[in-house]
Amino acid sequence: MDQNFDLRGKLPVTWPENGQVTWAAGKPLTRPLIGADESYRNLAGGRPEGKPPLTVTGVKLGEMRVATTRGPATVPAWLFTLDGYATPLKQAAIMQSATPQSPISPATDIPDFPLDRLVRITEDGRSVTVVAVHGVCDDEPEVDVFETTGSVVLWASVAERGDKGNCTKQGKLQQVTVKLGNSVSDRVLLDALTGQPVPYKGLAGLSPSGS
Repeated sequence: MDQNFDLRGKLPVTWPENGQVTWAAGKPLTRPLIGADESYRNLAGGRPEGKPPLTVTGVKLGEMRVATTRGPATVPAWLFTLDGYATPLKQAAIMQSATPQSPISPATDIPDFPLDRLVRITEDGRSVTVVAVHGVCDDEPEVDVFETTGSVVLWASVAERGDKGNCTKQGKLQQVTVKLGNSVSDRVLLDALTGQPVPYKGLAGLSPSGS
């Protein structure tokens, strides 16, 4: 999180031009690869004063699993070996593709907030966890779902708004798990409010409770 790294090994100078993103179902996607040098620059930043850095002793190309709007996928990744750690630090090496045109239009009659992010999809694809935004005085957020053969449309709302008395204008982030009637498979997850795919950001920047 602090981007506090020190490179003591050598970065690879050659790598394949393209790599494949694969899902359990559906066609794979071929995309250009991010180079080891660029990947390390994205990973490492300024060294915080008084904190010893994590030492990178080697880098090699491998794979990692990520959550996508089509479900869990396997993607090429740079594996950074860290001094003192048995498990490498993985950084996805695939360039993201442009956002495709959405099959739905934005909802103009929903007085709520867009979903903040997609956190995870279970291995069986029957459950997704997203982060919803709601006011600090509102009730708990709710996420409804409408499923079609090609997409899973999610709509975030709250059971009751806290509009009684004085309340500060603050937003709160909270994880909500939604159970689906069928596996996500290669269907795209869409936000009903924006009409766009729900972005995957994982838990970076969130507390374990999601607030």
